Amino acid sequence: MDKMESMNLSEIRQAGLKALNRELGAVKMIRFLQQFDLGEGDYSIQRHQWFKNQSLEKLIEKLLVQRQTKDK
Repeated sequence: MDKMESMNLSEIRQAGLKALNRELGAVKMIRFLQQFDLGEGDYSIQRHQWFKNQSLEKLIEKLLVQRQTKDK
């Protein structure tokens, strides 16, 4: 069996980044990756707007509930 067939998506992503870094170097690797996601807006401002009325404790509680339902 090919090693890639037994790897999960996270491991494949990590192997891909290592290969890019090895072949291109860190700076060129980052420039290459930036081609695919230019993004838009200001994530910091958006994040504060999304979560402005929620405490950290409430967000953690929601995360834990979501994980529990996902595992079932």
